[in-house]
Amino acid sequence: MTDFLLNYIAEHQTSWRVQPQVLAGEGFQDCIILVFGQPRTAVFAHIDSIGFTVRYGQELVRIGGPRAETGYRLVGQDAQGAIDCTLTVDARTGELGYEFIRPIERGTELTFYCDFRETDTTVQSCYLDNRLGVWNALRLAETLEHGIIAFSCWEEHGGGSVAYLAKYIYENYGVRQALISDITWVTEGVYPGQGVVISLRDSLIPRRAYVDKIRRIAHESGIPYQLEVEGSGGSDAKELQHGAQPWDWCFIGAPEDHVHSPDEIVDKQDIASMLALYQVLMQKL
Repeated sequence: MTDFLLNYIAEHQTSWRVQPQVLAGEGFQDCIILVFGQPRTAVFAHIDSIGFTVRYGQELVRIGGPRAETGYRLVGQDAQGAIDCTLTVDARTGELGYEFIRPIERGTELTFYCDFRETDTTVQSCYLDNRLGVWNALRLAETLEHGIIAFSCWEEHGGGSVAYLAKYIYENYGVRQALISDITWVTEGVYPGQGVVISLRDSLIPRRAYVDKIRRIAHESGIPYQLEVEGSGGSDAKELQHGAQPWDWCFIGAPEDHVHSPDEIVDKQDIASMLALYQVLMQKL
């Protein structure tokens, strides 16, 4: 993903309204920071994936919280070559394993096979969480005049990169307000096709004054949006809230169904409203 993004940025940035400073490599691990103009707000989008690690024998260990059902197609690569295997779930113990024509080397990472499907109204694939958040950030970059886009790592299994990205951004640019470009869930109170979701809280609670300001801007824009209230879950925001710098943050993203499976699905209207709201917020925050 890091190589893909660096190549994409190099190829496309000449057509963007503002040419960003690209920060990557030594000191940033696999993360990337794009700095546009005189930034006031940073957008964080994580580029890591859920999946599985090969343990011993034919055992698998989860990376993050993937849904696991016998028959899911998994892909990867080890020193012996490409891997295209089948996930197995023991009906009695729930232990995870794989079926393949040969043993897979321990430590190999396996991800869902990508079967991208598109209709007039939806897109469906594995890893829309958070490929869509990354897509949103890249489309935002096309017209962004002032702001920072940070592509972070490890959000799906505990975090660790946003802490040093936030410290660097705060100390070098004085930016201390953030939007989290990620994908949320369809629930009993959040519906597909009714607009991007502004999250009022998950397991953490953002500062009310900042979220209220975002809500006012969203209301005045006329862009369709929904409000989310949850008591669990989290995002890159957790490292901002737990950090030493006074960051404000708000999670804003399209809702998806069939979460953390090969069949994640998002309504195109929600994707469009997500990008539109980010474009407005980055101008007015």
